[in-house]
Amino acid sequence: MIRKTVANVEDALQGVEDGMTFMLGGFGLSGIPENAISELVRLNVKNLTCISNNAGVDDFGLGLLLQKKQIDKMVSSYVGENDEFERQMLSEELEVELIPQGTLAARCQAAQQGYPAMYTPAGYGTEVSQFKETREFDGKMYVLEKAFKADFAFVKAWKGDKAGNLIFKGTARNFNPLMCGAAKVTVVEVEELVEPGELDPNQIHIPGIFVQRIFEGKNYEKRIEKRTVRKGS
Repeated sequence: MIRKTVANVEDALQGVEDGMTFMLGGFGLSGIPENAISELVRLNVKNLTCISNNAGVDDFGLGLLLQKKQIDKMVSSYVGENDEFERQMLSEELEVELIPQGTLAARCQAAQQGYPAMYTPAGYGTEVSQFKETREFDGKMYVLEKAFKADFAFVKAWKGDKAGNLIFKGTARNFNPLMCGAAKVTVVEVEELVEPGELDPNQIHIPGIFVQRIFEGKNYEKRIEKRTVRKGS
């Protein structure tokens, strides 16, 4: 059995350098790789391109990298709750490529599955399709979108085993499974790391073949962007 475990986040991020392109799982703050992001902040790597649904909030998630001006380009589907992201985009301090959310997911999946590109109807006739190849299929127009190319994918899962098999929990599943195997190196942090054979094979969402490094994360905050509660009666 191939064991892919590393001792800690420091070992997991070996090889990270300035100027690289990273994929980072999560939706808002749900399922973000908190340990990997904190280590990227500590390493102070710069000139990064980050592919992620959004950029967290001002003082958490990818917002921490934006505060330190470590990111040169964000590839995202929306600005979200991050005022600093919005400010840097409007002041042109940060290059931003906004992509329809389904297209973002599909481009991750294309990279994961080894396809160089895919056709989608999303964005045809809008600015999204400018300077891109378009083609008609069965009377409907589609836009050619290229698969992402990334050096590392940083993923958060609920449980994993030492062979890299993964289970995601609830809405934290989001973009995380699609980014597994979609970069040259996939690094996964899990809340609970177990021995091979301890996970129910029928519950595994991503097999270990898509994972190169896995470790058990620590001190998860799991912040909530906006807490809404019902008023007491």
